[in-house]
Amino acid sequence: MIYLLPILAVLSSFVFVFYAKPKNKEGFKLLLAFSGAFLLALTIFELFPEAYVGTDTKTVGLFIMSGILLQIFLEFFSKGAEHGHVHFDSEKANFPWALFISLCIHSFLEGLPIANNNVIIYGILVHKIPIAIILSIFLLHSKIKLSKAIFFVLLFSLMTPIGTYFSNNFVMAEKYHAAAMALVIGVFLHISTVILFESTEGHKFNLRKLLVIILGVVIAYFV
Repeated sequence: MIYLLPILAVLSSFVFVFYAKPKNKEGFKLLLAFSGAFLLALTIFELFPEAYVGTDTKTVGLFIMSGILLQIFLEFFSKGAEHGHVHFDSEKANFPWALFISLCIHSFLEGLPIANNNVIIYGILVHKIPIAIILSIFLLHSKIKLSKAIFFVLLFSLMTPIGTYFSNNFVMAEKYHAAAMALVIGVFLHISTVILFESTEGHKFNLRKLLVIILGVVIAYFV
């Protein structure tokens, strides 16, 4: 199931966008706020304690900061698609390689901690659905053929399971598990906090978003 669920999450998101053609931006923002809070809480509850067990604290901190910087670098190419930004030009027929590759790297990294912590998969799934919706919207609004769009969505859906498989089956991944875990924590921290900061536009109080964020934290605590 840890290999199958990420694939189903991406493909079902693509099918949803294809048939429903969602336009409710407020509902999407609430989903993003929930996913950001849920992922952040699971990262703190599940990954942080594991990362610091039997490892030099400064080394862990160094890799966490490296993960934050890596995600910032990836966002130069994805234009922030990981946390809800959709930028597309319907006149362009060229495939958005920079966007796709950066999202695939991000997705691959997401799969690494699943091998040793099955609970984190729930946070990744909740986070992956908005990303898959964004990528699907991007592809379906472009002039890319539908068959090609389906192929690349399928390829994207495989990246997280590939990351999990790599972590489960390669000696190198086991040897550098602590470093990889800390790196992923940095990626998750950046993504989730940016989502939460951006969910309050103009720093205006929004009761629904606050309740959704609290809900995400509470559910993560009891998972």
